[in-house]
Amino acid sequence: MASSVAAAVALALALVGLAAAAGDSDDGPAVIRRICGQTKSPDAATYDANFVAAMENVSRSIARAGFGFAAAGEAPYKVYAFGQCFGEVNSVDCQLCYSQARVKLPSCLPAAAGRVFLEGCFLRYDSRNFSGEATDAFDAIACGGSNATNGERLGRVAGKVVGELRIDEGKYWARAEEEAKGMRVYGAAECWRGIEGKGCEECLDNARKGVLGCVPATDGRAMNAGCYLRYSTTKFYGSGSDGGSHVIRQRLAIALGSIFGSALVIVVAVLIRERRKIRRSGVSSSRSFPDDDASTAIIKAITESHLSFKYEDLQTATGDFHPSNKLGQGGFGSVYKGILRDGREVAVKRLFFNTRQWVDHFFNEVNLISSVQHKNLAKLLGCSVEGPESLLVYEFLRNMSLDHFLFDPLKKKALDWGKRFDIIMGTAEGLAYLHDASEVRIIHRDIKASNILLDEKFRPKIADFGLARHFAEGQSHISTGVAGTLGYMAPEYVINGQLTEKADVYSYGVLVLEIVTGRKNSNPLSAEDHSLTALIWRHYNSETLLEITDPDVKAQCSTEEALRVIHVGLLCTQATPSLRPPMWRVVEMLTGLGRDLPVPTQPPFLNVKGAEGGYASGLSNPSSIPVSVNGMSISVLQGR
Repeated sequence: MASSVAAAVALALALVGLAAAAGDSDDGPAVIRRICGQTKSPDAATYDANFVAAMENVSRSIARAGFGFAAAGEAPYKVYAFGQCFGEVNSVDCQLCYSQARVKLPSCLPAAAGRVFLEGCFLRYDSRNFSGEATDAFDAIACGGSNATNGERLGRVAGKVVGELRIDEGKYWARAEEEAKGMRVYGAAECWRGIEGKGCEECLDNARKGVLGCVPATDGRAMNAGCYLRYSTTKFYGSGSDGGSHVIRQRLAIALGSIFGSALVIVVAVLIRERRKIRRSGVSSSRSFPDDDASTAIIKAITESHLSFKYEDLQTATGDFHPSNKLGQGGFGSVYKGILRDGREVAVKRLFFNTRQWVDHFFNEVNLISSVQHKNLAKLLGCSVEGPESLLVYEFLRNMSLDHFLFDPLKKKALDWGKRFDIIMGTAEGLAYLHDASEVRIIHRDIKASNILLDEKFRPKIADFGLARHFAEGQSHISTGVAGTLGYMAPEYVINGQLTEKADVYSYGVLVLEIVTGRKNSNPLSAEDHSLTALIWRHYNSETLLEITDPDVKAQCSTEEALRVIHVGLLCTQATPSLRPPMWRVVEMLTGLGRDLPVPTQPPFLNVKGAEGGYASGLSNPSSIPVSVNGMSISVLQGR
């Protein structure tokens, strides 16, 4: 026990410094410009695999040094990749920025080249070695803001600022500012690693000439192969005495605070669990523990920190968990709306420690969700373990979950086609981040409409990580007990218990088909059709897919767009896991109007007529599977 506590304390102390260095929470760095090449790779599948491998290597370098260059594969399918964070970006912001870039860049595929500029970092890939190139044909200028009332004065001041942006030897970035007659202009320049001395200055000279063409616009950016340069009348870097960048700091005090708080909470929960074990075994509660001093110190630290929540405060905030405040019931707990004393609205997830399994789910959710941050993931604000039950505290999302709207004949009218497509796309981007771009590779295991939360603008947030699992580096799959919701679970996972990202892809595909049709997959449809996937497959073969589109949105979308989304849903729900596209490819497919999609194969069909049919062979004890109960059984058919 002593060693586990010591390790957790060390983690907590390390995260204290991390949390202190961050600002407030935000959704992530904005994409400035994404530029895709016009030449396609001759073998998309091989090139895509090399792309993923190269990006993984860049990711490791980014985490370690803030920049990285990597190559993967052999010509003519070899992929070169490079990423770099801007000079003032701290390590946490850097990794967040790279993660966002890593989700956005694959939409360029199958193009053999692409690059993306974000507020804080740059990421690029190509089929040729581009290291050392200062400029090329894809260099771009972006003008923004408004037009200055005195364009001539802006031109003089901006010209002076960008002229002063000289990068000293051994450095890769510079900042400058000037003021004249009440007009102040700020400037920043970055050269990418590998663009040294003369090459850097050549790139910046080209950028200066291009960006000054934006005047009288109050903001101008030059995005070159080897450098980035910007001027603006609004200060976009620095935040006072700490010198951090105002724009790219991700305002993570609450989010990273929850990481710090979670590390401490884990230690306390371990201690509490050990004490409960001893009580259950009949040992006196007055027994001394070797780590009592550490426990006391940690509990005191949590108690005195605003990053943790007192049970009594959450009990009061939810009206003693009054039924009128109940937002929903999940597979592992109930969720209640709460209003804290400072007026903040939160969602409180109520978990009981009545079995070891519940303890594991609590630790799992705290650990995993506090280690990832993305605009399409629900934010964990903190937790409480001091009271008779354990609580998780999330951001409150006013529109609750997708199923409240999608399957209600009246409420679903609020989900027009634009909102539904944004939900489909946002969920795909969130899963792509979990699978490929986050520091920890995560499989959610329970993607369904009730676990997609919606904010006031109906933007999606993936929630409920109680069943999520993470992969160790180099691990191809996880052998684990089957858990999830029947109707959304991939058949190969149910039968074999081998978990891969393809299980999430399958669940996502079912969700997509539900969103487009407005129908629940687990609802019996007729004597012939056992599931929504079966019905859609029949319409696909009959070339009558538009007939199954929800009438409430059929007139709001183009035929091409609707058919494309359904097609992607069918690709994700194919019976053969290897044929299902990875989530980053799904993002590309959804945005790639005009591009051809693979032909889908038959999905597995689910028997929802009741439990009489039993489970498919391969499940030795189906009654022990911890699934959400919905009266479904599974029979897997081979795709034709």
